[in-house]
Amino acid sequence: MSPELQAWHARNDEYLGAALADLRCRLDKLVRTRFGSSQGATPRPEQVGSSLPPEPVSEPTEGKAGIFAGLFRRASGQGDNGSQITRLLPASSPAPSAPAPEGLAADIAKRLAQASQGEPPPALLMLARQFGLSDFERDILLLCVAMELDPALPAQLAALHGRIDLAAPNFALAMNLFEHAVWEAVSPEGPLRHWRLLDINQIGAMPLTASSLRADERIVNFIKGLNHLDDRLAPLVSAVSMLSTTQLPASHADVASAITRSLQDELATNGQAVVALRGPDRTSKHEVAAAVSQALGLQLYRMPADALPTLAADVDALSRLWHRECLMMPLSLLVDGHTLDKSTAPDSPVSRLMRFVAKTGGLLFVDSRDGVDLPVAPHVAVDIAKPTPVEQRQAWVEALQAHTPETEPELIDKLSAQLSGQFDLNRSDLATIVKQVIGKPASTQAEAAPLEDRIWQACKASTRPQLSRLAQHIDARATWDDIVLPPAETTMLKQIAAQVSARAQVYDNWGFRARMNRGLGVSALFAGDSGTGKTMAAEVLANALRLDLYRIDLSAVVSKYIGETEKNLREVFDAAESGGAILFFDEADALFGKRSEVKDSHDRFANIEIDYLLQRMESFSGLAILATNMKSALDPAFIRRLRFIVNFPYPGLAERRRMWAHVFPPDTPLGVLDVDRLAKLNLSGANIQSMALSAAFMAAQAGTPVTMNLLMEAGRMEMRKLDQPVNESEFRWVEPAGAVGGAA
Repeated sequence: MSPELQAWHARNDEYLGAALADLRCRLDKLVRTRFGSSQGATPRPEQVGSSLPPEPVSEPTEGKAGIFAGLFRRASGQGDNGSQITRLLPASSPAPSAPAPEGLAADIAKRLAQASQGEPPPALLMLARQFGLSDFERDILLLCVAMELDPALPAQLAALHGRIDLAAPNFALAMNLFEHAVWEAVSPEGPLRHWRLLDINQIGAMPLTASSLRADERIVNFIKGLNHLDDRLAPLVSAVSMLSTTQLPASHADVASAITRSLQDELATNGQAVVALRGPDRTSKHEVAAAVSQALGLQLYRMPADALPTLAADVDALSRLWHRECLMMPLSLLVDGHTLDKSTAPDSPVSRLMRFVAKTGGLLFVDSRDGVDLPVAPHVAVDIAKPTPVEQRQAWVEALQAHTPETEPELIDKLSAQLSGQFDLNRSDLATIVKQVIGKPASTQAEAAPLEDRIWQACKASTRPQLSRLAQHIDARATWDDIVLPPAETTMLKQIAAQVSARAQVYDNWGFRARMNRGLGVSALFAGDSGTGKTMAAEVLANALRLDLYRIDLSAVVSKYIGETEKNLREVFDAAESGGAILFFDEADALFGKRSEVKDSHDRFANIEIDYLLQRMESFSGLAILATNMKSALDPAFIRRLRFIVNFPYPGLAERRRMWAHVFPPDTPLGVLDVDRLAKLNLSGANIQSMALSAAFMAAQAGTPVTMNLLMEAGRMEMRKLDQPVNESEFRWVEPAGAVGGAA
């Protein structure tokens, strides 16, 4: 505890001791007036109404001062709770030379005046200033607090009331005990009741003024010098680690500084301000809020919007409780509504959030993905994105240098450029990835891989849980050697891979990003009949780029509820951008079809979904591949936005021969195969793969190599599956005697 805080605690205890002594004198005077007791004496409760003489008043002994530390410790608001609350009055015994009651009152008034001097003032005076208490309201609160600090006072009250069970103060007693009594002190709108500084135990038809009063526990502790977060708030809020603007990326530091400058005057004048934070990255918004709070000398707490109570009365009570806390501690609150939808039904989370914002005070940050309509105009509303690719690259360099100082700077710089160009991560996520990868001992072959491979795999894995709900992960195994396409289409696929790989160099190093705000991603349309290799081409690109490939599950994305489809697609695109995943929209015409003429509300909302897709695809910074069998069914406005359109033709004779030459794995036992004869069968690549697999199973069952006869039988099955007529002359084959493995 600092010397300044020790001095304040001593002065606070001196003030409380004098205030309690003054209260004892007032009660003693009231008892003597009522019972005609001798000077300086108070009857015990069992003496009331009896002939026993009263016992003299003895003041409680003084305990050590300054028992709780950290009343004004701005960072945590917590203090030293190692001592016990003791009586505050100095020990004394009545003596013949004791001063007269008038002289004692003057002496106590002098002590009160002396202890009230200085800044910060004693806690009771500070609290009265913060909540706008009148002198009478302050004295009422002191009367209630005194019951907790001096156990002798309840007995004195019981004696005053003439009943042992009436040992609690009430408004009627306060009006008789203190000067300047006003009826407004009992008003529900008065600060005592509005801020719940005291509790009223009104039973049945008991008058309000006769109902017992008790000071709130949080208020008692504050007045005694212990400043802690109210335990009713503790389950709902959590402290946020504080950051300075120097710890933030430059783009975020500029935003935090601008918010701080705009709030300083407002908080100094009104003590209240609302900041709306919008954007897709929750962590970045929270870090900016923490930096603003740090600059303003406030401790930031976070509360999920879902934690708000359901009932309006409970929301009001919580908002008042938090506002009261802000008046006693340097606090700010971040309400995390990032995942809330925009429903404004009376019992919806958004409605509860709006009510809370309207009722509470202090500095309030409201976090939302796309913004919500607040009941008060926010003093500041900002959009916060993730750090720029250049800032992410610098963050990768710093994190890697901190954990792998022995790594060559050239390797770190190269790896940082690759990571920042492919993945979109905030400062906290990338630092966590580096720490996890480098800090974990290598126990498997995968963990013993080169550093760049382990970091790359960890970045891909960071967003898999977010995509798994709405998309299907495809284990990409096909390579450039596996796909068979005409030269023009193969060249176009390699151009797609090259553009994805070189994005960081072109956009950042060569300055194109500064001149563009859309179209930073790569979008491609794969059009062609079923089985012509569209999915395999997507696998080849995923393998070549070392990225995850996700097929969008239309049954999980498309919803009959208004707005749900857009919400699901937004989650898919956001997660794919962070993890650098490739999105594969199979049968894209189901999602990206032509907009229809609006005849009813269903058409209107269907068109809204298509409009959202067009906009989101254009702003997507990753690789999105759309596959369709019906190119003509796609919306023309969407086709114009695509960077690549790759047509997958039905394979010709030369392509089919190449497919048959590589369709069987090296370990498959083969008879003599006539590849030229097989290539004459008019089948797609998928049909050829299916035919080869069926023949392999028949060979395994028969215990023989794969022969032409088995392939021809599998070909008949494939044609029937396609509802194609079977020309037996095409499938007739006579196996030459003694034929053994190999393809002819």
